Amino acid sequence: VQLVESGGGSVQAGGALRLSCAASGYSFNKFCMGWFRQSPGKEREGISTIDSFDRTKYADSVKDRFTITKDVNKTTLYLQMNSLEPEDTAMYFCARSRAIYVCTSGLEALSYDGWGQGTQVTVSS
Repeated sequence: VQLVESGGGSVQAGGALRLSCAASGYSFNKFCMGWFRQSPGKEREGISTIDSFDRTKYADSVKDRFTITKDVNKTTLYLQMNSLEPEDTAMYFCARSRAIYVCTSGLEALSYDGWGQGTQVTVSS
């Protein structure tokens, strides 16, 4: 399993970024996928998942601002982040769940067994 994130950067509050996660080494659309983030001194937070049927879930902190999608042909996962806030500043990770087809594990980090190296997002006020 190889996951490589990109697209992070520095933006002002109210701005937008789109993160990408290029996946390889496994059957991409068979597994539930998720996005997580972690700030210094805080636990890793699950923010969104997408299953094999494109059903999505979001944490309350990002609902209505972030959108998770995937391109099966490109084996790439995306996270469109709009209306960014300083509180969104974190390292963002994509991850592959142990669950196949349906995201039965939700946003629990321990249920994910493949992780990217992360991409930094910094939002200034």
